[in-house]
Amino acid sequence: MPEEIYTTLTKTFTEKFGQAPAHRFFSPGRINLIGEHTDYNGGYVFPAAITLGTYGVAANRTDNLVKLYSLNFADQGVIEFDINDTNHLPHGSWGNFVKGVIIAMRGFMNEFDHGFELVISGDLPNASGLSSSSSLELLIGVVLKRLFNLPIPRLQMVVSGQLAENGFVGVNTGIMDQFAVGFGEKDKAIYMDANSLDYQMVPVELGDYVIVIMNTNKRRELADSKYNERVAQTQEALHRLQQKFDIVALGKIDPATFDANTALIGDEILIKRARHAVYENERTKEAVSILKAGDLVEFGKLLNASHESLKTDYAVTGIELDTLAETAQQVPGCLGARMTGAGFGGTAIALVHKDAVEELEKTVGERYTTVVGYAPSFYVASIGDGAKALD
Repeated sequence: MPEEIYTTLTKTFTEKFGQAPAHRFFSPGRINLIGEHTDYNGGYVFPAAITLGTYGVAANRTDNLVKLYSLNFADQGVIEFDINDTNHLPHGSWGNFVKGVIIAMRGFMNEFDHGFELVISGDLPNASGLSSSSSLELLIGVVLKRLFNLPIPRLQMVVSGQLAENGFVGVNTGIMDQFAVGFGEKDKAIYMDANSLDYQMVPVELGDYVIVIMNTNKRRELADSKYNERVAQTQEALHRLQQKFDIVALGKIDPATFDANTALIGDEILIKRARHAVYENERTKEAVSILKAGDLVEFGKLLNASHESLKTDYAVTGIELDTLAETAQQVPGCLGARMTGAGFGGTAIALVHKDAVEELEKTVGERYTTVVGYAPSFYVASIGDGAKALD
């Protein structure tokens, strides 16, 4: 499939710009294996880059023009601007991500003395929770590094992606997504302290099992408002616990201590929200040890427990994600399934034996269509490398 994509990209590039591209690039999406809504609660996350993502071909220009074209947003046509122009493009233009990364990287004293041409295509569904925006940002980073021969560290590209999204595009996100897309490695997940960014690469050896991404095909309209609400609720729970404990985040308290002191919080909803943050952080720690030991059955049980907590205590799933995950959990050959991402739509993941993938897609697809009224989508994605130039 990738070779077909690059063939199409090269043909389109030549048609649009009158020359052949000089370089090929790929930037992955990401899944979070476990550790959901723990990042802003000072806990651990466990993301991995996947083999779906954003593909690009590019070449330098001799003037200062930047020309962009996306096969996914063909209706926007060729986007064009001067590389030194810092004004926003029209709202909704994907070119704002490109501009944002250029501006952010210029802030690190990188110089851009000419323009370039870029054609991209992606196989990450939009609004699916697979970090299509971070994938694009890191693609731009590796494009700029190659075209302008920039001697920059990987972390600078990661930070530039986050700065572009927060400061120029105007979407408030943490750094986990860009970090996973930038630092991903084949068959490894990133066990990262969301506070300090200390991390280690953990082998994920699945043997005869694969990760199936199950897309609700529902846009996450409620995610932003509910996300902010959950942040506020967990921060209030933390504030009440701090009357007794010298902790900076919920991720710094263990489950036994939490359970013994819920009276300090004194509100059932806040207790449930905080309980998820505390226990999910513990599950993430356990998952690392379990995967290092190669115990996929126990890892699957953690996935199921994570989903139940996200449903019952954190209340961020909904009928779509519950139908996907809970139906998948009952399919023979599936070791575990959970929602991933912010929730209220987006995607779930299932750990499934390769011989059971077809049955899972059939069973889950039929049940979901009956309950929800339209079909989900399925993708089998391996854990792959981070963003890179391919030549």
